[in-house]
Amino acid sequence: MSRYLLSAFFSCLFIYAYAQEETNQTSGYSFTTVQEIPITSVKNQSSSGTCWSFSGLGLIEAELLREGKGEYDLSEMFVVHKNYEDKAKKYVRMHGANQFGGGGSFADVLDCIRYYGIVPDSIQPGLNYGEELHRHAELDSLLSAYVGVIIQNPNKKLSSSWFKGLNGILDAYLGECPESFSYRGKQYTPQSFAQSLGIRAEDYISITSFTHHPFYLPFPLEIPDNWRWAYSYNLPLNEMMRAIDTAIEKGYTVAWAADVSEKGFSRKGIGMVQDKNKAETAGSDQVRWIGEKENQTQKTAPLQEKIITQELRQEGFDNYETTDDHGMLIYGTAVDQNGNKYYMVKNSWGIDNSYKGTWYVSVSYVEYKTTSIVLNKNALPTDLKNKLKIN
Repeated sequence: MSRYLLSAFFSCLFIYAYAQEETNQTSGYSFTTVQEIPITSVKNQSSSGTCWSFSGLGLIEAELLREGKGEYDLSEMFVVHKNYEDKAKKYVRMHGANQFGGGGSFADVLDCIRYYGIVPDSIQPGLNYGEELHRHAELDSLLSAYVGVIIQNPNKKLSSSWFKGLNGILDAYLGECPESFSYRGKQYTPQSFAQSLGIRAEDYISITSFTHHPFYLPFPLEIPDNWRWAYSYNLPLNEMMRAIDTAIEKGYTVAWAADVSEKGFSRKGIGMVQDKNKAETAGSDQVRWIGEKENQTQKTAPLQEKIITQELRQEGFDNYETTDDHGMLIYGTAVDQNGNKYYMVKNSWGIDNSYKGTWYVSVSYVEYKTTSIVLNKNALPTDLKNKLKIN
Protein backbone atom coordinates (compact mmCIF):
# COMPACT_ATOMS: atom_id res chain seq x y z
CA MET A 1 0.00 0.00 0.00
CA SER A 2 1.36 3.43 -0.92
CA ARG A 3 2.32 6.06 1.63
CA TYR A 4 -0.69 8.17 0.59
CA LEU A 5 -3.10 5.26 0.98
CA LEU A 6 -1.65 4.56 4.40
CA SER A 7 -2.07 8.24 5.25
CA ALA A 8 -5.70 8.16 4.18
CA PHE A 9 -6.37 5.01 6.17
CA PHE A 10 -4.74 6.24 9.34
CA SER A 11 -5.88 9.86 9.01
CA CYS A 12 -7.94 10.56 12.14
CA LEU A 13 -7.91 6.81 13.01
CA PHE A 14 -9.00 6.23 16.63
CA ILE A 15 -8.58 2.94 18.47
CA TYR A 16 -10.78 3.04 21.55
CA ALA A 17 -8.19 1.70 23.98
CA TYR A 18 -7.89 3.87 27.06
CA ALA A 19 -9.91 5.43 29.87
CA GLN A 20 -9.25 8.54 31.95
CA GLU A 21 -10.57 9.61 35.33
CA GLU A 22 -13.18 12.37 35.06
CA THR A 23 -11.81 15.58 36.56
CA ASN A 24 -11.88 19.33 36.12
CA GLN A 25 -8.08 19.45 36.07
CA THR A 26 -5.46 17.38 34.30
CA SER A 27 -1.75 17.61 33.56
CA GLY A 28 -1.34 20.54 35.95
CA TYR A 29 -3.85 22.71 34.09
CA SER A 30 -7.00 24.41 35.35
CA PHE A 31 -9.34 26.15 32.91
CA THR A 32 -11.98 28.84 33.21
CA THR A 33 -14.41 29.20 30.33
CA VAL A 34 -14.52 32.65 28.72
CA GLN A 35 -17.01 31.97 25.92
CA GLU A 36 -18.76 28.72 25.04
CA ILE A 37 -20.94 28.33 21.93
CA PRO A 38 -23.67 25.66 22.03
CA ILE A 39 -22.77 22.45 20.18
CA THR A 40 -24.27 18.99 19.79
CA SER A 41 -22.98 15.97 21.71
CA VAL A 42 -19.48 14.54 21.26
CA LYS A 43 -19.48 11.57 18.88
CA ASN A 44 -17.05 8.66 18.48
CA GLN A 45 -15.52 7.99 15.08
CA SER A 46 -13.79 4.99 16.67
CA SER A 47 -11.59 3.01 14.23
CA SER A 48 -12.40 5.03 11.13
CA GLY A 49 -10.63 7.79 9.26
CA THR A 50 -13.77 9.92 9.11
CA CYS A 51 -12.96 12.86 11.42
CA TRP A 52 -13.62 15.20 8.50
CA SER A 53 -17.25 14.01 8.35
CA PHE A 54 -17.79 14.16 12.12
CA SER A 55 -16.28 17.62 12.50
CA GLY A 56 -17.81 19.00 9.31
CA LEU A 57 -21.28 17.90 10.37
CA GLY A 58 -20.50 19.10 13.89
CA LEU A 59 -20.12 22.56 12.36
CA ILE A 60 -23.46 22.26 10.55
CA GLU A 61 -25.23 20.96 13.66
CA ALA A 62 -23.85 23.88 15.68
CA GLU A 63 -25.03 26.27 12.97
CA LEU A 64 -28.55 24.88 13.26
CA LEU A 65 -28.43 25.48 17.00
CA ARG A 66 -27.16 29.02 16.47
CA GLU A 67 -30.02 29.70 14.06
CA GLY A 68 -32.59 28.45 16.59
CA LYS A 69 -33.60 25.43 14.52
CA GLY A 70 -33.08 22.89 17.28
CA GLU A 71 -30.72 19.98 17.82
CA TYR A 72 -30.06 17.51 15.01
CA ASP A 73 -27.83 14.45 14.79
CA LEU A 74 -26.87 14.18 11.12
CA SER A 75 -25.53 11.05 9.44
CA GLU A 76 -21.75 11.01 9.07
CA MET A 77 -21.93 7.72 7.19
CA PHE A 78 -24.32 9.08 4.55
CA VAL A 79 -21.61 11.65 3.85
CA VAL A 80 -18.88 8.97 3.85
CA HIS A 81 -20.88 6.76 1.46
CA LYS A 82 -21.51 9.56 -1.03
CA ASN A 83 -17.92 10.75 -0.90
CA TYR A 84 -16.53 7.27 -1.48
CA GLU A 85 -18.73 7.17 -4.61
CA ASP A 86 -17.38 10.49 -5.87
CA LYS A 87 -13.83 9.62 -4.85
CA ALA A 88 -13.93 6.33 -6.77
CA LYS A 89 -15.20 8.00 -9.93
CA LYS A 90 -12.39 10.56 -9.83
CA TYR A 91 -9.77 7.96 -8.92
CA VAL A 92 -10.76 5.78 -11.89
CA ARG A 93 -10.97 8.76 -14.23
CA MET A 94 -7.47 9.75 -13.10
CA HIS A 95 -6.17 6.19 -13.72
CA GLY A 96 -5.29 5.92 -10.04
CA ALA A 97 -3.26 9.15 -9.94
CA ASN A 98 -5.32 10.68 -7.14
CA GLN A 99 -5.91 10.11 -3.46
CA PHE A 100 -8.22 7.25 -2.46
CA GLY A 101 -9.02 6.10 1.06
CA GLY A 102 -11.01 6.92 4.16
CA GLY A 103 -9.63 10.42 4.66
CA GLY A 104 -11.25 13.60 3.45
CA SER A 105 -11.75 17.31 3.99
CA PHE A 106 -14.47 19.70 5.11
CA ALA A 107 -15.23 20.41 1.44
CA ASP A 108 -16.43 16.81 1.16
CA VAL A 109 -19.16 17.48 3.72
CA LEU A 110 -20.27 20.71 2.08
CA ASP A 111 -20.28 19.24 -1.44
CA CYS A 112 -22.24 16.21 -0.23
CA ILE A 113 -24.93 18.52 1.15
CA ARG A 114 -24.79 20.66 -1.98
CA TYR A 115 -25.25 17.78 -4.45
CA TYR A 116 -26.90 14.96 -2.49
CA GLY A 117 -28.48 16.47 0.62
CA ILE A 118 -28.25 14.93 4.07
CA VAL A 119 -30.19 12.53 6.33
CA PRO A 120 -30.49 12.11 10.12
CA ASP A 121 -28.13 9.63 11.76
CA SER A 122 -31.10 7.52 12.85
CA ILE A 123 -31.94 6.93 9.18
CA GLN A 124 -28.42 5.83 8.20
CA PRO A 125 -26.16 5.08 11.19
CA GLY A 126 -23.79 3.15 8.89
CA LEU A 127 -23.25 0.11 11.15
CA ASN A 128 -24.45 -2.75 8.95
CA TYR A 129 -21.53 -5.08 9.59
CA GLY A 130 -21.94 -6.44 13.11
CA GLU A 131 -20.18 -3.68 15.03
CA GLU A 132 -21.46 -1.19 17.59
CA LEU A 133 -18.74 1.36 16.76
CA HIS A 134 -17.26 2.39 13.43
CA ARG A 135 -14.47 0.04 12.34
CA HIS A 136 -13.43 0.76 8.75
CA ALA A 137 -10.19 -1.16 8.28
CA GLU A 138 -11.89 -3.94 6.35
CA LEU A 139 -14.13 -1.58 4.37
CA ASP A 140 -11.29 0.75 3.41
CA SER A 141 -9.08 -2.16 2.36
CA LEU A 142 -11.82 -3.75 0.28
CA LEU A 143 -12.63 -0.51 -1.53
CA SER A 144 -8.95 0.22 -2.22
CA ALA A 145 -8.44 -3.26 -3.61
CA TYR A 146 -11.60 -2.97 -5.70
CA VAL A 147 -10.71 0.30 -7.41
CA GLY A 148 -7.16 -1.00 -7.81
CA VAL A 149 -8.50 -3.79 -10.00
CA ILE A 150 -10.71 -1.38 -11.95
CA ILE A 151 -7.82 0.92 -12.91
CA GLN A 152 -5.81 -2.10 -14.09
CA ASN A 153 -8.54 -2.39 -16.74
CA PRO A 154 -8.20 -6.16 -17.24
CA ASN A 155 -10.97 -6.22 -19.87
CA LYS A 156 -9.25 -3.39 -21.81
CA LYS A 157 -12.49 -1.46 -21.37
CA LEU A 158 -14.32 -0.52 -18.21
CA SER A 159 -17.45 -2.56 -17.70
CA SER A 160 -20.82 -0.93 -17.18
CA SER A 161 -21.15 -2.57 -13.76
CA TRP A 162 -17.98 -1.48 -11.96
CA PHE A 163 -19.70 1.38 -10.15
CA LYS A 164 -22.62 -0.82 -9.16
CA GLY A 165 -20.12 -3.25 -7.65
CA LEU A 166 -18.51 -0.46 -5.65
CA ASN A 167 -21.89 0.62 -4.33
CA GLY A 168 -22.64 -2.96 -3.37
CA ILE A 169 -19.67 -2.91 -0.99
CA LEU A 170 -20.64 0.47 0.44
CA ASP A 171 -24.27 -0.57 0.89
CA ALA A 172 -23.26 -3.79 2.65
CA TYR A 173 -21.19 -1.90 5.24
CA LEU A 174 -22.75 1.55 5.53
CA GLY A 175 -26.32 0.83 4.43
CA GLU A 176 -28.06 2.07 1.31
CA CYS A 177 -28.45 5.81 1.00
CA PRO A 178 -32.23 6.34 1.09
CA GLU A 179 -34.07 7.97 -1.78
CA SER A 180 -36.80 9.00 0.66
CA PHE A 181 -37.49 8.62 4.37
CA SER A 182 -39.88 9.63 7.15
CA TYR A 183 -38.61 11.81 9.99
CA ARG A 184 -40.60 13.45 12.78
CA GLY A 185 -43.84 12.73 10.99
CA LYS A 186 -42.82 14.16 7.61
CA GLN A 187 -41.61 12.60 4.38
CA TYR A 188 -38.31 13.76 2.88
CA THR A 189 -35.69 13.06 0.29
CA PRO A 190 -32.09 13.78 1.35
CA GLN A 191 -32.21 16.94 -0.76
CA SER A 192 -35.54 18.17 0.62
CA PHE A 193 -34.38 17.46 4.18
CA ALA A 194 -31.29 19.62 3.66
CA GLN A 195 -33.51 22.34 2.19
CA SER A 196 -35.87 22.12 5.16
CA LEU A 197 -32.92 22.82 7.46
CA GLY A 198 -31.87 25.81 5.37
CA ILE A 199 -28.31 24.51 4.94
CA ARG A 200 -26.53 26.34 2.11
CA ALA A 201 -23.06 25.04 1.28
CA GLU A 202 -22.20 28.34 -0.41
CA ASP A 203 -22.46 30.11 2.95
CA TYR A 204 -19.21 28.47 4.12
CA ILE A 205 -15.64 29.21 3.12
CA SER A 206 -12.26 27.62 3.76
CA ILE A 207 -9.29 29.67 4.94
CA THR A 208 -5.61 28.82 5.27
CA SER A 209 -2.32 30.68 5.73
CA PHE A 210 0.83 29.83 3.77
CA THR A 211 3.40 31.87 1.85
CA HIS A 212 3.86 29.63 -1.18
CA HIS A 213 0.73 31.23 -2.70
CA PRO A 214 -0.32 34.91 -2.79
CA PHE A 215 -2.35 36.22 0.11
CA TYR A 216 -6.02 37.15 -0.35
CA LEU A 217 -6.48 34.72 -3.24
CA PRO A 218 -7.86 31.16 -3.18
CA PHE A 219 -5.80 28.09 -4.06
CA PRO A 220 -6.20 24.30 -3.74
CA LEU A 221 -4.29 23.33 -0.59
CA GLU A 222 -1.68 20.68 -1.39
CA ILE A 223 -2.62 17.94 1.06
CA PRO A 224 -3.37 14.34 0.02
CA ASP A 225 -6.90 14.28 1.44
CA ASN A 226 -7.90 17.32 -0.62
CA TRP A 227 -8.76 14.93 -3.44
CA ARG A 228 -11.46 17.31 -4.68
CA TRP A 229 -8.80 20.01 -5.14
CA ALA A 230 -11.10 22.34 -3.22
CA TYR A 231 -9.97 25.95 -2.82
CA SER A 232 -9.08 27.78 0.38
CA TYR A 233 -8.62 31.52 0.76
CA ASN A 234 -5.08 32.45 1.79
CA LEU A 235 -4.70 34.94 4.64
CA PRO A 236 -1.67 36.11 6.63
CA LEU A 237 -1.38 34.28 9.94
CA ASN A 238 -2.57 37.18 12.09
CA GLU A 239 -5.66 37.63 9.93
CA MET A 240 -6.48 33.91 9.94
CA MET A 241 -6.37 34.03 13.73
CA ARG A 242 -8.50 37.18 13.74
CA ALA A 243 -11.05 35.35 11.60
CA ILE A 244 -11.24 32.60 14.22
CA ASP A 245 -11.51 35.04 17.11
CA THR A 246 -14.14 37.19 15.42
CA ALA A 247 -16.23 34.14 14.58
CA ILE A 248 -16.22 33.00 18.20
CA GLU A 249 -17.04 36.50 19.44
CA LYS A 250 -20.03 36.56 17.08
CA GLY A 251 -21.23 33.15 18.29
CA TYR A 252 -20.04 31.04 15.32
CA THR A 253 -18.14 27.76 15.59
CA VAL A 254 -15.15 26.99 13.36
CA ALA A 255 -14.24 23.67 11.74
CA TRP A 256 -10.52 23.14 12.40
CA ALA A 257 -8.15 20.93 10.39
CA ALA A 258 -4.76 20.47 12.06
CA ASP A 259 -1.72 18.34 12.73
CA VAL A 260 -2.21 16.46 16.02
CA SER A 261 0.93 14.33 15.82
CA GLU A 262 2.94 16.78 17.95
CA LYS A 263 4.18 15.86 21.43
CA GLY A 264 2.22 18.80 22.80
CA PHE A 265 -1.13 17.35 21.69
CA SER A 266 -1.97 15.28 24.75
CA ARG A 267 -4.45 12.42 24.83
CA LYS A 268 -5.71 13.85 28.11
CA GLY A 269 -7.10 16.91 26.35
CA ILE A 270 -4.35 19.55 26.03
CA GLY A 271 -2.78 21.00 22.89
CA MET A 272 0.29 23.23 23.27
CA VAL A 273 3.63 23.98 21.63
CA GLN A 274 6.42 23.66 24.15
CA ASP A 275 9.42 25.94 23.76
CA LYS A 276 12.22 23.38 24.03
CA ASN A 277 14.60 26.13 25.09
CA LYS A 278 12.45 26.80 28.17
CA ALA A 279 11.66 23.28 29.41
CA GLU A 280 12.67 19.66 28.90
CA THR A 281 10.40 16.89 27.74
CA ALA A 282 10.42 13.23 29.16
CA GLY A 283 3.69 6.82 25.98
CA SER A 284 -7.06 4.15 18.48
CA ASP A 285 -6.75 7.41 15.84
CA GLN A 286 -5.51 8.79 19.03
CA VAL A 287 -2.88 6.07 19.44
CA ARG A 288 -1.82 6.59 15.83
CA TRP A 289 -1.21 10.33 16.21
CA ILE A 290 -0.43 10.66 19.90
CA GLY A 291 0.73 7.22 21.06
CA GLU A 292 3.32 7.57 23.80
CA LYS A 293 4.71 10.86 22.49
CA GLU A 294 2.76 12.94 25.00
CA ASN A 295 4.71 15.76 26.59
CA GLN A 296 5.43 14.47 30.08
CA THR A 297 6.07 17.92 31.55
CA GLN A 298 2.41 18.72 31.03
CA LYS A 299 1.83 16.72 34.20
CA THR A 300 3.15 19.54 36.35
CA ALA A 301 2.03 22.96 35.07
CA PRO A 302 1.42 25.13 31.97
CA LEU A 303 4.67 25.56 30.08
CA GLN A 304 6.41 28.36 28.24
CA GLU A 305 5.36 28.11 24.60
CA LYS A 306 7.14 28.74 21.35
CA ILE A 307 6.47 32.03 19.55
CA ILE A 308 4.92 31.18 16.17
CA THR A 309 5.69 33.15 13.02
CA GLN A 310 4.48 32.90 9.43
CA GLU A 311 7.91 31.56 8.47
CA LEU A 312 7.81 28.86 11.15
CA ARG A 313 4.38 27.71 9.91
CA GLN A 314 5.65 27.49 6.35
CA GLU A 315 8.79 25.61 7.33
CA GLY A 316 6.73 23.03 9.20
CA PHE A 317 4.41 22.52 6.23
CA ASP A 318 7.22 22.33 3.66
CA ASN A 319 9.22 19.86 5.76
CA TYR A 320 6.27 17.47 6.29
CA GLU A 321 6.35 18.35 10.00
CA THR A 322 2.84 19.82 9.73
CA THR A 323 0.45 17.42 8.03
CA ASP A 324 -3.32 17.33 7.71
CA ASP A 325 -4.01 14.74 10.39
CA HIS A 326 -7.34 15.51 11.98
CA GLY A 327 -10.55 17.53 11.82
CA MET A 328 -12.23 19.01 14.93
CA LEU A 329 -14.55 21.88 15.89
CA ILE A 330 -13.55 25.04 17.77
CA TYR A 331 -16.49 26.17 19.88
CA GLY A 332 -15.20 28.60 22.49
CA THR A 333 -12.32 30.03 24.49
CA ALA A 334 -10.94 29.57 28.00
CA VAL A 335 -7.98 30.68 30.09
CA ASP A 336 -5.68 28.60 32.27
CA GLN A 337 -4.65 29.46 35.83
CA ASN A 338 -1.98 31.83 34.48
CA GLY A 339 -4.41 33.72 32.25
CA ASN A 340 -3.19 32.14 29.00
CA LYS A 341 -5.84 31.82 26.27
CA TYR A 342 -6.95 28.44 24.88
CA TYR A 343 -9.51 27.38 22.33
CA MET A 344 -12.16 24.86 23.35
CA VAL A 345 -12.24 22.09 20.75
CA LYS A 346 -14.85 19.39 20.24
CA ASN A 347 -13.17 16.15 19.19
CA SER A 348 -14.69 12.93 17.80
CA TRP A 349 -12.79 10.44 19.97
CA GLY A 350 -15.61 9.84 22.43
CA ILE A 351 -15.87 11.29 25.94
CA ASP A 352 -13.25 9.27 27.83
CA ASN A 353 -10.59 11.97 28.09
CA SER A 354 -10.28 14.27 31.08
CA TYR A 355 -12.67 16.86 29.64
CA LYS A 356 -15.42 14.59 28.28
CA GLY A 357 -14.39 14.93 24.64
CA THR A 358 -13.17 18.54 24.71
CA TRP A 359 -9.55 19.55 24.08
CA TYR A 360 -8.05 22.82 25.32
CA VAL A 361 -5.70 24.01 22.58
CA SER A 362 -3.36 26.96 22.99
CA VAL A 363 -3.19 29.94 20.67
CA SER A 364 0.36 28.96 19.70
CA TYR A 365 -0.74 25.45 18.72
CA VAL A 366 -3.55 26.77 16.52
CA GLU A 367 -1.18 29.29 14.93
CA TYR A 368 1.45 26.64 14.24
CA LYS A 369 -0.47 23.50 13.31
CA THR A 370 -3.64 24.67 11.56
CA THR A 371 -3.83 23.50 7.98
CA SER A 372 -7.23 25.08 7.26
CA ILE A 373 -10.45 26.26 8.84
CA VAL A 374 -14.03 26.42 7.56
CA LEU A 375 -16.57 28.90 8.86
CA ASN A 376 -19.70 30.77 7.88
CA LYS A 377 -18.67 33.67 5.66
CA ASN A 378 -20.87 35.99 7.75
CA ALA A 379 -18.58 35.30 10.73
CA LEU A 380 -15.69 37.13 9.02
CA PRO A 381 -14.70 40.68 9.93
CA THR A 382 -15.99 43.11 7.31
CA ASP A 383 -12.52 44.18 6.21
CA LEU A 384 -11.47 40.58 5.55
CA LYS A 385 -14.62 39.92 3.53
CA ASN A 386 -13.72 42.96 1.44
CA LYS A 387 -10.11 41.86 0.98
CA LEU A 388 -11.27 38.41 -0.16
CA LYS A 389 -14.06 39.90 -2.32
CA ILE A 390 -16.67 37.77 -0.57
CA ASN A 391 -20.29 38.97 -0.64
